[in-house]
Amino acid sequence: MLEGITDSIIDWADGFGLLGLAIVSSTEAAFQPAPPDLLVLPMVLGADSPMEILAIVLVATLSSVIGAIGGYGIGAYAGRPLLERFSSGDTVSRLENLTIRYGSAGIFVAAVSPIPYKALAWAAGAGRMDLRIFIIAGLFGRGLRFGLAGLILGIWGDEFLSLMQNPMAWLIGSAVGLALFIPLAKWWSELSESVDATSDSV
Repeated sequence: MLEGITDSIIDWADGFGLLGLAIVSSTEAAFQPAPPDLLVLPMVLGADSPMEILAIVLVATLSSVIGAIGGYGIGAYAGRPLLERFSSGDTVSRLENLTIRYGSAGIFVAAVSPIPYKALAWAAGAGRMDLRIFIIAGLFGRGLRFGLAGLILGIWGDEFLSLMQNPMAWLIGSAVGLALFIPLAKWWSELSESVDATSDSV
């Protein structure tokens, strides 16, 4: 069901160019499930000039951060009950600890990584994180995430697509991904443990 909703959103937005990208990027950072990457990647690959790629990256970044401000407002208004309705208790604790323990660095990590940006925006709003820091960290994080995609695919787009057809590339990529996943999974798990320890000491 979620996949169907995502596909419908992307198919709809695909016909509106940068406007569709802006709508998807902003709403994804606030409440809807379709990631803007599904539009950014093919748009960058189909771009005719560096200026067009820059426009795609800027629209995706700025609209995503604007949408995250909306997500921050949702979290500030609805608070923790909203997070608990859509996420498990452990996930909520980890998200809260990410903003409390790491502050702007935690927002940056979420903006770059696959961690749902809207969930962290809700958590930041619920915890009344400094809005200016939230925005600045989001601009850097989302800018890096979409900027790297624009840079890599804009310069090496054809080579990248050819590489993706090579089974050895998938094998090496999987090995690298696993090597990164193990310490990241350990760190993500420890976020929950840190919250529990803090609660016990109070």
